[in-house]
Amino acid sequence: MDYYSKQISKLIEEFSGLPGIGAKSAQRLAFHILNMPTEQVEALSNAILEAKRNVKYCKCCFTLTDEDVCPICKDSTRNQKVIMVVENTRDLAAYEKTGKFEGVYHVLHGAISPMLGIGPNDIKLKELMIRLEADVDEVIIATNSSLEGETTAMYISKLIKPTGIKVTRIASGVPVGGDLEYIDEVTLLRALEGRTQL
Repeated sequence: MDYYSKQISKLIEEFSGLPGIGAKSAQRLAFHILNMPTEQVEALSNAILEAKRNVKYCKCCFTLTDEDVCPICKDSTRNQKVIMVVENTRDLAAYEKTGKFEGVYHVLHGAISPMLGIGPNDIKLKELMIRLEADVDEVIIATNSSLEGETTAMYISKLIKPTGIKVTRIASGVPVGGDLEYIDEVTLLRALEGRTQL
């Protein structure tokens, strides 16, 4: 039985199709928008449409941007010889929030996953190899610690090592504030292998 009119139900349905939005959140968002002033709703819908129409890949690192070359790649103070490889633009943003990485990025837009039918040609690996023809000192692989992320990291490492460019992998292990008793064995092993001298 439908509790709401067709248009309200349709709005809830559209919101629930978004990642991380369950039925209750979709309902809350729908009613919030219905209660917003018309100008705010128009501004929101215009922002969504403009972003969809104008956002594209950076010609250099393939992050999402509304310019031909993103602000990070344009920044002359960044070290262009150190490239951090990430799976998506959200990962890039996470590293930028630290304010500590001074190099540039390369966004793969995915990870190798034979189970999902995603191979090396389905992500931006060929474009990475073209970038490495320039003067590059180090490639930092910052893919996720998932099976797909690890597979991608190993594949990239095997591609790059013959070029003589230094290849490193971000450390992984025990999170800050984590209790050892609740951490899985693989993470604990990683933490042990990646230990540093005090």
